[in-house]
Amino acid sequence: MSQEPADQLLIALAQLNPVVGDVDGNAAKVREARALAAGQGADLVIFSELFLSGYPPEDLVLKPAFQAACRRAVDALAAETADGGPALLVGAPWLDGGRLYNAALLLDAGAIAATRYKVDLPNYGPFDEKRVFAAGPLPGPMAFRGVRIGVPICEDVWSQDVIECLAETGAEMLLVPNGSPYRRGVYDERLNVAVARVVESGLPLAYVNQLGGQDELVFDGGSFVLNADRSLAVQLPNFQERVRITRWERWADGWRCEEGARAPLLQDDEADYAACVLGLADYVEKNGFPGVVLGLSGGIDSALVAAMAVDALGPSRVHCVMLPYRYTSGESLADAAGVAQALGVRYDIVPIAAGVEALEGALAPLFEGHTRDVTEENLQSRLRGTLLMSISNKFGAMVVTTGNKSEMSTGYATLYGDMNGGFNPLKDLYKTQVFRLSALRNRWKPAGALGPSGVVIPENIIAKPPTAELRENQKDQDSLPPYDVLDAVLERLVERELPVADIVAEGFEPALVARVERLLNIAEYKRRQAAPGVKVTPRNFGRDRRYPITNRFREGG
Repeated sequence: MSQEPADQLLIALAQLNPVVGDVDGNAAKVREARALAAGQGADLVIFSELFLSGYPPEDLVLKPAFQAACRRAVDALAAETADGGPALLVGAPWLDGGRLYNAALLLDAGAIAATRYKVDLPNYGPFDEKRVFAAGPLPGPMAFRGVRIGVPICEDVWSQDVIECLAETGAEMLLVPNGSPYRRGVYDERLNVAVARVVESGLPLAYVNQLGGQDELVFDGGSFVLNADRSLAVQLPNFQERVRITRWERWADGWRCEEGARAPLLQDDEADYAACVLGLADYVEKNGFPGVVLGLSGGIDSALVAAMAVDALGPSRVHCVMLPYRYTSGESLADAAGVAQALGVRYDIVPIAAGVEALEGALAPLFEGHTRDVTEENLQSRLRGTLLMSISNKFGAMVVTTGNKSEMSTGYATLYGDMNGGFNPLKDLYKTQVFRLSALRNRWKPAGALGPSGVVIPENIIAKPPTAELRENQKDQDSLPPYDVLDAVLERLVERELPVADIVAEGFEPALVARVERLLNIAEYKRRQAAPGVKVTPRNFGRDRRYPITNRFREGG
């Protein structure tokens, strides 16, 4: 461009990690970010969606006392902008005319200069915003120091109407606060939507996304700026907090963001691993646990969870316990000890033989005349769960459970046994993904991870056939199809909801598909009682896939 710029604007993108319900703590984060941005000459700091309340606040947002606390925080922050420093674009639940809105508020010159309300309220997957918020009217731009800024909130950019209205009413740029949770491949979806809105409106767009774990959701950040020519001007990293200054100039043909740092993004398996670590770390930290305890069996699931826990919390806050019985192999004992040594965690061995024998003895009069079966196997698992919960009660560390999505899908887990625990970082990872992420962690770890580099999961754990070791020479594939086949069928049933006939038409054995579909249906009651865990797929169990427990429908009648 040959024109001289007519105006300049410095906008700070605050990609930060709020805590739902911690209004004072979130307001303190706003002040800290504002002070940092002020030191770099910023005119405006933009935060992610509903930053003051934390997102998603769910039914907490319906409490009048919580609404009042958010309003007090907004008023206090607005008053502080009278110092002539940067303005704030911050999100909060906002009561107006008896209706509660998901609002973005512009705070400047000591006052609330403008408010805008979210129009398109998502009500699918993990979102229930129509339950708690009223939809706002189609918005016009906010006037900010001689600039007309459009502020569509998150879902508002996924359809044309809001952006079209903003463009037609004179918006010069789009600043978008977001609470977009992670799922595999979501960054490309966001970018494609943003490019479409830029093309349609001819306006540059800054997309500011939340970071951090909130129950089962993980927000990955990955904020970015697109210019009107669709070029990527700025890219923030994912899974890391940042306050980044962006420099804007107004030319004769509109505003343009100066090219800045474009951080590489974690994708695919690396992003899944980072999401699990961040989700576990924030669940532990935000709920005030001193650390975690888990059963380390010598198998791949518990080994990967141990590695994630150390990456999330550091070795001093992770306690691993081996709980061997007569079916626990020497190989498993050696492998579990190898994991603990590689990670540098506390490792204890608590044999369970005496406890299992006591339980079997107590039940012997009732079970007389009946052959041994899965009942006795489950006693082992349930005793292990009880012992881990007792360690948790005594020392305060949260039990982390280790079941994967393949097991959760088919019911290959024991209620009140290996399902015991407060959180499960593997809950939304299929077994084949567990193998991939274990191999990945041995050659790579995410930035900021607190665990050691190098091999932390012995290669023998990755190579050996999976087993629950609840009976002699037991292997998972005695009861389940090979995991590569099982996971392929489950992905079609769970993620894509394909009819059984369509899956069979792809070449899968009809009896196998029917069996897996039956196992999936009858295990719903177990999944309802499972610990929460990180969402990484398009359809996790819980928020995304809500099937009735009592349900007689089966394909084919």
